[in-house]
Amino acid sequence: MFIPKIVKAQALDNYRVRLEFADGVEGIADLSHLAGKGVFALWNAPEKFKAISIEDGRRLSWGDEIELDADSLYLKVTGKSVTSLFPALKEDAVYA
Repeated sequence: MFIPKIVKAQALDNYRVRLEFADGVEGIADLSHLAGKGVFALWNAPEKFKAISIEDGRRLSWGDEIELDADSLYLKVTGKSVTSLFPALKEDAVYA
């Protein structure tokens, strides 16, 4: 089973993040739709948004307050659907 792993992350202007994954996929995730909402108000201070780190290759982190998982970021960068990344999700449920 494929598990996206983040190997590089760089915060850019306008709430965007340049990402590189272990499988060689690279791209920019636009997170501007989150900015200023709920916990993401932290990013209203540009220096807070730039203080990004990678946790275990599976999460982007902004301190103890915000974490985004690698799966959702991979889907955002590649434009793939959830079922293309996790094919088992499109299988029909079996009921006994």
